[in-house]
Amino acid sequence: MATGLEAILLVVGRVLFGGVLAFTGLNHFMQTEEMAGYAEYKGLPAPKLSVLASGALLVLGGLGIIVGIFPVVAAIALAAFLVISAVTMHDFWAVPDEDQQTEMTQFLKNISLAGGALIIGAVASGGWALSLGVRLF
Repeated sequence: MATGLEAILLVVGRVLFGGVLAFTGLNHFMQTEEMAGYAEYKGLPAPKLSVLASGALLVLGGLGIIVGIFPVVAAIALAAFLVISAVTMHDFWAVPDEDQQTEMTQFLKNISLAGGALIIGAVASGGWALSLGVRLF
């Protein structure tokens, strides 16, 4: 278990990482129609349901990381979602030239966040300071 500076850095990191993902998930609920239109354009089945389900995953996963409720499960679920959404929603290799840079940036952002989520999952498996400590692993 982390102590001192390590514990402070871990808590701040969890709040920043999980907070951004949870906020992103809230955005799925605040801009459902716009995001569903984009999901439909990208060929996702049940686009509105996909947007709402992904929003719930992001909110719950982000909060799970922040407060320490099933943090390993939250981290793995977030990592899987981020990789899948990178490939399906930000396929920079399949868009017109003028959209490639934007889609590549979003793709790389999702992949890097997935990597961060996996690191958090690995760290969370040993327990961590200032969390509710509800875990499966």
